[in-house]
Formats: sequence, C-alpha cells, structure tokens
Amino acid sequence: MSDYPEKTCEIEALVTHAKLVAAALADRKTQQRRNGVYGYPGEKFELEGQSFVIKDLRRETMSDMTEADAQAEGYPNLAMYKDLIARMHPGMDLAEDHKVWVHEFERASES
Repeated sequence: MSDYPEKTCEIEALVTHAKLVAAALADRKTQQRRNGVYGYPGEKFELEGQSFVIKDLRRETMSDMTEADAQAEGYPNLAMYKDLIARMHPGMDLAEDHKVWVHEFERASES
C-alpha cells in the first residue's frame, strides 16, 4: 500500500460505538473519519458477523465535510456530528483545516 501511510490502528477498531455499528448494519453509515489509517481500499472487516469492505480512503479537512458526509457518518446533520465528536473527544482539534482520513465502506458482496 505505497500510496498510503502505515496503519495507526487495526481495522477492527474502525467502527466500535454501538450506535454507529447499528447504523452501519442498517446501511445508514458508510463513512468513518479517523485521525489515522485503520484500513486500506479492498480490506474487509466484520461487524456482528456482517462483512464490510473499504472502498475508498482519502484525506480531507473538517471544512470539506458536508451535510451528506455527516449523514454517511450515521448522524442526522453536520452540527450534530461536530457537537458529538467534540463531546466524545474533549480537546480534539476540530479546526476547519484539521485533516482526517475518511474511510468509505460498503457491505461486502456474498461471493
């Protein structure tokens, strides 16, 4: 994976919060932003026995995030996403130019 840096965490830690796992299982969550790389395109992970595959990994700033991205993260809107992230991670840099890794994923096909 020479186009990407080394992983900072294992892919199993990509989506862990119970509500976000449920959103992914209900196909309401298809993205996860992290400060580090947890998985590469084509890599699979499981949530409660269901397989998912990373389909894209890209670097974005917080200002790049749209309402549609917040919904793909499993939240109703961008304001709620930012508020919850700020409460979950006190002191985290949420500046508009803060870069994160966007892991885009989908349910893996059965074949």
